[in-house]
Amino acid sequence: MGNGDLERGTATKNRNQRHQQSYYAGGAGGTYDMEYSDSQWTSWLVPMIVVANIAMFVVIMFVNNCPKNHDGVRGDCVARFLGRLSFQPLRENPLFGPSSSTLGKLGALDWDKIVHKSQSWRLITCIWLHAGVIHLLANMLSLVFIGIRLEQQFGFVRVGVIYLLSGIGGSILSSLFIQKNISVGASGALFGLLGAMLSELLTNWTIYTNKIAALFTLLIIIAINLAVGILPHVDNFAHIGGFMSGFLLGFVFLVRPQFGWSGSRHRPADTRPKSKFTIYQYVLWIIATILFVIGFTLGLVMLFKGENGSDKCSWCHYLSCVPTSRWSCNN
Repeated sequence: MGNGDLERGTATKNRNQRHQQSYYAGGAGGTYDMEYSDSQWTSWLVPMIVVANIAMFVVIMFVNNCPKNHDGVRGDCVARFLGRLSFQPLRENPLFGPSSSTLGKLGALDWDKIVHKSQSWRLITCIWLHAGVIHLLANMLSLVFIGIRLEQQFGFVRVGVIYLLSGIGGSILSSLFIQKNISVGASGALFGLLGAMLSELLTNWTIYTNKIAALFTLLIIIAINLAVGILPHVDNFAHIGGFMSGFLLGFVFLVRPQFGWSGSRHRPADTRPKSKFTIYQYVLWIIATILFVIGFTLGLVMLFKGENGSDKCSWCHYLSCVPTSRWSCNN
């Protein structure tokens, strides 16, 4: 957006609820109907995150105060009837939002300030800022559709951890490659939830029916969203960093007991029940944990040393913007 903004394109359980679920036993090659207890969480964290983001945007526009602070060079403020909440001229910000300087003042991701002014808190605050109404609506609608289902299935703690760590992971990768512009948005955290959905499907593969269709659909959604990130002024590095973080974290936090293991609760008391999880789930859990810790640590070390990711990967800038005859990626 504008000249240098990048947009990041009480828990209760109903323990008595029982569901009839079709399980696919991979080795048997058949489909089985099983009755099992499934605890459903009440989703409150995701709605609270939506409310917090909307409230934060109102604060941003209040601080922005276009009628007072705008110089009028690029046109007049939009929706002036809103008073100090009116938007910057569309030539400056086509997303109906504040100025770049306001976002920078309130905590946008800024490599120079993180590295040279020790403002590492921007890795977190940028997740709660949005470049405009369109940016905010797109992200919050996506969060509602993705996040509420995950929170109902896995609870607010695990979903909240994945959301926050994925957002930070996106901020780290963005800072390593985009060092001349500021960046804002919750898209890195949202892509983390998408990544977690993919790894959850893979690690819990045997309990799902129509798994191939589900995998194909999810991959198409992810591919389309990542493809949008190659447009100019969209921070695809935040998307990729968030997705990679969430994908690894999904193997750690979203593991379910597999088909056949749940029957151990019906065993006699004097017999030793088997583990509820399969060997491959343990292996994926260990590998994902190690990769996440190494990647997170390495990214932070490179960032605070002031390194530029483009020096290590000369072609990686194409992941965030592909130049065409219609636009340039110089900025």
